[in-house]
Amino acid sequence: MQSSYHRPRDDSRSNFSKRIRVAVFFLFFGIVCIIARLFFLMIIQHDFYTALAATTQETSGTLFPRRGQIYLSDARTGATYPLALNKDVFLLYADTRDIKDNETAEKIATILENKFTYMPDRRITVLAQLNKRIDPYEPLEQKLNQETMEEIKKLDLPGLHFVRQTHRTYPEHNLAAHIVGFLGKDNAGNELGRYGIEGYWQKELAGSGGFFAGLKSASGNWIQAAANGFKPAQDGVDLILTIDRTLQYKACERLRQGLIEYGATSAALVIMDPQTGAILTMCSLPDFDPNQYGKVEDPNVYNNAAIFTPYEPGSIFKPIAMSAALNQGVVNPDTPFRDTGRRDGICESPIQNAGNKIHGDQTMTGILQNSINTGMVFVAEQLGKQKFVDYIKRFGFGVETGIELDTETSGTINSLSVNKSNKIDCYTATAAFGQGITITPLQAAVAFSAIANGGTLIKPYIIKEKKFSDGHVEITKPKPVYSVLSRKAASQLGSMLVSTVDKGYSGRARVPGYNVAGKSGTAEIPGPGGYTKTYNHSFVGFAPANDPKYVMLVKFEKPTAAYAESTAAPVFGELSKFLLEYFSVPPTRDVK
Repeated sequence: MQSSYHRPRDDSRSNFSKRIRVAVFFLFFGIVCIIARLFFLMIIQHDFYTALAATTQETSGTLFPRRGQIYLSDARTGATYPLALNKDVFLLYADTRDIKDNETAEKIATILENKFTYMPDRRITVLAQLNKRIDPYEPLEQKLNQETMEEIKKLDLPGLHFVRQTHRTYPEHNLAAHIVGFLGKDNAGNELGRYGIEGYWQKELAGSGGFFAGLKSASGNWIQAAANGFKPAQDGVDLILTIDRTLQYKACERLRQGLIEYGATSAALVIMDPQTGAILTMCSLPDFDPNQYGKVEDPNVYNNAAIFTPYEPGSIFKPIAMSAALNQGVVNPDTPFRDTGRRDGICESPIQNAGNKIHGDQTMTGILQNSINTGMVFVAEQLGKQKFVDYIKRFGFGVETGIELDTETSGTINSLSVNKSNKIDCYTATAAFGQGITITPLQAAVAFSAIANGGTLIKPYIIKEKKFSDGHVEITKPKPVYSVLSRKAASQLGSMLVSTVDKGYSGRARVPGYNVAGKSGTAEIPGPGGYTKTYNHSFVGFAPANDPKYVMLVKFEKPTAAYAESTAAPVFGELSKFLLEYFSVPPTRDVK
């Protein structure tokens, strides 16, 4: 019988093989999942986790520069006085969530009411703020000084906190306000210099910001080996002005007295060194306090009349035209002229003298002494239109002086367009005695400085020194532009202007013991439809005439007095006496 026995199947080997395949599958699947996850984390969500890591490992920030400070100076000693400073102040705010009872709120409100009495109902306002009890940041008071901050801090009241801030302050208040300008804000809330030095030198004063960036460990310490980024802030430049603090105060206060006494609507004054071009004093009235610039009723008060407001100069322009004729040799101080009181055939109406006066036989010196309009038409005719216009331009009229202050304007001489004809027309004739063109007070001071220093036009400047954050100091040097007059012509005109003060209408500008050169001007103000029967009064001059230490211009707008001899001239005379004593200038002639 054939056997029916079979070998049994090896099930254990088969099961092992299955387990191996399952294990490999899951291992492979796990590897695929890990790779997929790594791809998702490292590629798909790379930016997210980089940013997340940055919040815990990276640190960065902005470094803010210190704004440059501005100083007045003393022309004699070189001492400096702060005009614009950065001061630490403190913002007081409350976390009202920490104020648990009304008693604490009452105590805080009472303290602030006692400290700041300038606000009515201060206590009621503070109580309303503190009783919110859900606000983590409730500002209570800004610009606290260090002393007040420490006094409040010692009380250890719950919920009160302080933030240190930098505040621009102007310790001289109204003094030199138009020179310094103020630090305001733009539409985005960023600090921005406005007007004067603050506006013109905004970029240099502001400096430039810096930054830092790097890595930190889990404990918060810097990782020294990591590549950290760092750029230091560049502090703004400090500026020392040529403005003499004593002269600025004395001159501007005397100008303010004149403004009130003569009932003028505005006033301006410039004092400069004719040898260097340094501006020693510059006043504009009415003025303002830069610490409270937002409280002015009319924003036009920010404009510096000495550089911003052009006006018809009137008779102070006569020496400019006369100097050109002297320099060209077409007249000399003794050239004769017969005044009949009027000139016909040049303008539609006759050109006449002030008060319709007739002066008869005169010389060129007499024309300036008696301020004869018809005589200046004669001078312009001897010179010719093209030369006349050329000299006006060379004296710097019609263009800005380039003074380092914001909002300077140029005035206009557009009426004196030159054509092929050299014949005097109406505009040229009237310009010879300061009508139909406009200038600024600073332009007049610069032009007279050329006469005073022997004939050289010099660029005015108001920055004495610039001190950079790296310790470098840049000192401004005088910048002669070019020679506009010969020394002989300048000397001749200086002597004629001394005679004008000694014997002419400008007698109230005299200083006993000194040769003072100068000229007054009373100019009718133009308006719609013609001239308005209101006047600008000016006086410009220098002393001592043989070696001038200063040039000064004084101007009043719409004073109630009739002529500049009664307004601008006496202010010039009083200040000249002070200046000559201030600079210890010995007398040059017998006192009479």
